[in-house]
Amino acid sequence: MRSHDIDDYLDDENPSDTRRSRPRKPKRSEAARSVEGDFDQETTRAGRLTEQERARLAAVRDSALAGPELPAGTDRWTTWGDGEQGPHPRPGWVVTELAAADTELGVLKTGKEADVHLIRRAVPDTDRGSVMAAKRYRSNEHRMFHRDAGYLEGRRVRRSREMRAMANRTAFGRNLIAERWAVAEFAALSRLWAVGAPVPYPVQRSGTELLMEFLGDELGEAAPRLAELRPDGDELVELWHQLVAALELLAGEGMTHGDLSAYNLLVHEGQVMLIDLPQIVDMVANPRGTEFLARDVSNVMTWFRSRGLRPELADPDRLTTELLAVAGLD
Repeated sequence: MRSHDIDDYLDDENPSDTRRSRPRKPKRSEAARSVEGDFDQETTRAGRLTEQERARLAAVRDSALAGPELPAGTDRWTTWGDGEQGPHPRPGWVVTELAAADTELGVLKTGKEADVHLIRRAVPDTDRGSVMAAKRYRSNEHRMFHRDAGYLEGRRVRRSREMRAMANRTAFGRNLIAERWAVAEFAALSRLWAVGAPVPYPVQRSGTELLMEFLGDELGEAAPRLAELRPDGDELVELWHQLVAALELLAGEGMTHGDLSAYNLLVHEGQVMLIDLPQIVDMVANPRGTEFLARDVSNVMTWFRSRGLRPELADPDRLTTELLAVAGLD
């Protein structure tokens, strides 16, 4: 896959495309169309209908157009049909039925740029369901992204109006940046998952909400961050080798995490998992790509050294050089 694929994806999926097009008429169910037809026929006899009869017909029509009521205890119908969908082959646990409903289970994490919620998506009256993490990027009324200018280098935006808005940090520009972060993270997760990188499966993206695989147990307890653990001996070495393998996979795609640390690495069932990827850096397109890679390596190596990783394994310059070679940038 070419190093510019994510940029192309961002151009194609521009969340603020202002080109004019004819608005699509919302689709209605057969039942709704039938009720509307009946209502229209009845209204031709308006002179023979009482006020109560007209009110009853209007109520029946409005009810049909509104669709079925949500199952008790749920918060919304599934948004599966409304957003971008994850890559194939999809895991079996992904609920794609349009009859499913979503239930909010609580907040997993709050951050400067986004909050992560726990959601259960299930088909009512069946045992078909799964729990997902819903990452919701904050809109323009919240504080803007930190250090976003450096990460945005090399990401093309076609329209000069959008470029100006983002550069000036207008309300429109901040909102645009927030949605582009969601688009970028969804694209990165999709690409990395497809090549076998240890990342959560990206289920879908709708606006500034990204639904992804929940890394945790059946009780809703999230997998621990690497920074929360105290591995030593063979376990420490094994985690280090897993992380190096993950960095090599990213480098093979010409990418580096961009903000890597022990705080955005999870250990799920013994496996190191990369999370928080909105700022992922294309090392070819971004003129500071090598700098971001070196910083990523230094950050994680400092943590592993502090836990006692053997010096012969913990050489940041050597690892950075090896990763640049993998990326074809040596």
